[in-house]
Amino acid sequence: MSSSHCFENPPTLNPNYGAGTVQELGGLKTYVTGPPDSKLAILLVCDAFGYETPNLRKLADKVAAAAGFLVVVPDFLYGDPADVNNPQFDRHVWLKNHDTTEGCKDAKAVIAGLKSRGISSIGAAGFCWGGMVVVKLASCNDIQAAVILHPGLITADEINAVKVPTAILGAEKDKICPPEQLKQLGELLAVKSEIESYVKIFPGVAHGWTLRYSDEDDSAVKIAEEAHSDLLNWFTTHVK
Repeated sequence: MSSSHCFENPPTLNPNYGAGTVQELGGLKTYVTGPPDSKLAILLVCDAFGYETPNLRKLADKVAAAAGFLVVVPDFLYGDPADVNNPQFDRHVWLKNHDTTEGCKDAKAVIAGLKSRGISSIGAAGFCWGGMVVVKLASCNDIQAAVILHPGLITADEINAVKVPTAILGAEKDKICPPEQLKQLGELLAVKSEIESYVKIFPGVAHGWTLRYSDEDDSAVKIAEEAHSDLLNWFTTHVK
């Protein structure tokens, strides 16, 4: 993921935002929201800006309230979100320090923690960096469904290894994963007739649109909420 595009438009982080609480899960600080006695959980894997992003926590609260899922947003970045406003920030060093293979291992520890609490079915959604974690999770049986939103670099081999129902929500103006590539990923998924899948390309938006919108921009909010609705519908269908 060499493009700087995924580091643009950084949000203002807020560790106190949201209706949930921060707990420890799988060895990670984790924002947890929704009914604690639910048997169904959704794991949200952050983008480069981390688990304290208000719009990510807002989405977690919305998913929990709408469908009764327990929703968890772990700190996969270990307190080191991309600080692009710091002139010393080096995105290449940051990406090396936050390998998505290690992120997948951490996600499996979180999933084990959920199952130890009695969770029986889990969906996972990832945003950019998080999408590269989730596509790896989708190749095993730890989750029941996956949603990948404005993904980072995803390979054909990773898509070919997917074993669970998977949706990819992409942006028309995405330089990291442009529409042509999204369509190719969709074609690879479509060959896998044993699992349900789809790819949707949202017009007029750029990488990160599902989280890095301004509440004052009504059109941006509307199209982000459309993606959120698609995510929720996917999980209510496949996480039971």
